[in-house]
Amino acid sequence: MTQTPAPIDTSDLVHIELGVTGMTCTSCSSRIERKINKVEGADAIVNYATETATIDYDPSKVTEDELIEVVRGAGYDAFTMTAAQEPATAEAGSETGEPVDRHEEARLAEEKDLRGRLIWSAIFSVPVVALSMIPALQFTNWQWAILVLSTLIYLYGGMPFHRATILNLRHRSTTMDTLVSMGTTAAYLWSLWALFFGTAGVTGMTMEMSLLPRADGMDHLYLETIAVVITFLLLGRWFEVRAKGASSAALKALLDMGAKDAAVLRDGKETRVPVGQLAVGDVFVVRPGEKIAIDGRVVEGTSAIDESMLTGESVPVDAAPGSLVTGATINTSGRLLIEVTRTGGDTTLSQMAKLVTEAQSKKAPVQRLVDRISAVFVPAVIVVSVIALIVHLLIGNDLNWAFTAAVAVLIIACPCALGLATPTALLVGTSRGAQLGLLIKGPEVLESTRQVDTIVMDKTGTVTEGVMSLTEVHAADGADEDTVLALAGAVESGSEHPIAKAIVTAAAERGELTAATDFASSAGRGVSAVVDGRTVVAGRPDGELPPTLAQAFEQAQGRGATPVAVYVDSAPTGVVVVRDTIKASSAQAVAQFKELGLTPYLLTGDNARAAAAVAAEVGVEAANVIADVMPEDKVSAVERLQSEGRRVAMVGDGVNDAAALAQADLGLAMGAGTDVAIEASDITLMNNDLRSASDAIRLSRRTLRTIKGNLFWAFAYNVALIPVAALGLLNPGLAGIAMGFSSVFVVTNSLTLRSFRSTLGTGRTAGAQEQTASAHTDRELVEAK
Repeated sequence: MTQTPAPIDTSDLVHIELGVTGMTCTSCSSRIERKINKVEGADAIVNYATETATIDYDPSKVTEDELIEVVRGAGYDAFTMTAAQEPATAEAGSETGEPVDRHEEARLAEEKDLRGRLIWSAIFSVPVVALSMIPALQFTNWQWAILVLSTLIYLYGGMPFHRATILNLRHRSTTMDTLVSMGTTAAYLWSLWALFFGTAGVTGMTMEMSLLPRADGMDHLYLETIAVVITFLLLGRWFEVRAKGASSAALKALLDMGAKDAAVLRDGKETRVPVGQLAVGDVFVVRPGEKIAIDGRVVEGTSAIDESMLTGESVPVDAAPGSLVTGATINTSGRLLIEVTRTGGDTTLSQMAKLVTEAQSKKAPVQRLVDRISAVFVPAVIVVSVIALIVHLLIGNDLNWAFTAAVAVLIIACPCALGLATPTALLVGTSRGAQLGLLIKGPEVLESTRQVDTIVMDKTGTVTEGVMSLTEVHAADGADEDTVLALAGAVESGSEHPIAKAIVTAAAERGELTAATDFASSAGRGVSAVVDGRTVVAGRPDGELPPTLAQAFEQAQGRGATPVAVYVDSAPTGVVVVRDTIKASSAQAVAQFKELGLTPYLLTGDNARAAAAVAAEVGVEAANVIADVMPEDKVSAVERLQSEGRRVAMVGDGVNDAAALAQADLGLAMGAGTDVAIEASDITLMNNDLRSASDAIRLSRRTLRTIKGNLFWAFAYNVALIPVAALGLLNPGLAGIAMGFSSVFVVTNSLTLRSFRSTLGTGRTAGAQEQTASAHTDRELVEAK
């Protein structure tokens, strides 16, 4: 009786990342994953596309070195990706960069090796295939010439497949390479038998290529099958290795964005030091046109910061003393002194890279199903091949026909395309998202974006700017607007309320701010002060206002703004109006949500009248406004919609949004929001534009469509052609060509995600934007292919 292992105490688990080299297909990653998971106290996910093993383990039961030995014992190599080595640290990734370098070094070496084998195999294959297919070219003893060329292809070109097969058989396992090696070996041995013991070696022998196998005894050779299968599989394998480098280029570019050094102020002098040597509290200088070396706070100077490489937003952001700035962004104008607030893996750039890397190292639910299928697929195909051979012989078919059917099954069934379908699309999609400032935290998110039908938007800071600003000034008869604003600014200068700050800021910008004394505040009434010997009160109306001011007050409330009445010596003098300004892009974002089939809801703690005004302006139906919601009730609002059968996405940016973001089926956090909101979300939007939420959903859905399209063609290919091959109706050479092209199709289809375009900064619809690919991206795709 097998004893169930005791559950692991997750609080004691240690998380590590291992780089794994030597994998040739997803069956390899599945086998390594099974080996590690058999170790007590270890839980692993091995990703073939990123060549990493993500492991949580109990250090009281197993050590890191022992886990590495498990991987090596399975026939592969592994190395630790420490915190300093992970690509999550931009400084380390660009300077020491050990995991990036080791993976890249292994990839480049493999690419070079495959390219050499592919070139020679292709050169030798041309005469082999031509002589085998065209009888007019078959000179005397031609068969012996193509035997020499085919032997070179079989031994040199096919060595990666044979070597992997031998290695796997030593560990009593099979992979996709096993099918390739067995199929080509069988074809090679059959051809040798036909040449030396059959009639295929006689002088003057001729042979024709056909769709169907021949049933004329031992005079048919399968040397062209060996040449075609190995050459096209080498092409597919080389293309796959190239795709790994191309699809991760966005992440590498992200890591390379950071500055390499900074001009630090020490003892009043500027000293250039590597970014990795900066510490929290250091102050460094950034001149116009230079990159900001690391996350910090402006202590001196004003400028405009180009954050497009991180947020996708082309409009520069103003920076002044007190402003927080992000490493890798560009200072476009003034000289800045910046105090370091974050270093190493805590920087925004590092966290972005870490999120992308973690997303790529995880597996989508559909990929787990594919892994389980692949684990039993290879042995099942071998059994089907043997059965096909035996059945054909039992029913009286020629040995040549039976052998052809068995070999064709082995070759056509190689599920390389099936294994590549999910990881390549996920790798390209998440990397492209990182370029656009859309951080998808995990593959499960892709399923969520497809299922959501409702999107709930927090108002303040998401739909609106989150900052009060003056919009209107109305003066009573006999007064002027400048005077009203000056008096309101003077009396409000003693308050810290956001409304007061908006009035004071506007008055100061117009140069109308005057001095005031004897400040006083009355709950529910407003504030008062003495300005130039007159008593000025700003707040709620005290009695009836003159008709023109009353009308302005009512209209402002109707638009969701906040009007403030101004009295001078108890006489109503004017009304100033402040409002949390709606973002210019919010209405377009709501329209895009509707195009995606989502029903938009507005969620706010404001009163129903103000909320309805904002909703009407951005295009949200009045029935879909949820107002007067306390922060703790936002979760209840999301739960209520879910109880109605809706799949809810939530967009927010504040601490009070975190719980609702976690409760929602899909949480999207604005990157300008709080860390706790970002941590609770599924997708982080690095800019403060609501349209990026629709971009994130479009990219996620397109990535999921690409994965499903890849899986459909991979499954359809195998399901349709394995029975055809088993019946003896498919030539092994043609099977090899079809199988090679299936892998090329899957990788090429995944790479099309690199052409995805954001709608930020344009008036075009999402559909029109997505259909347009730039010449630069076209050139990249051509180079990748």
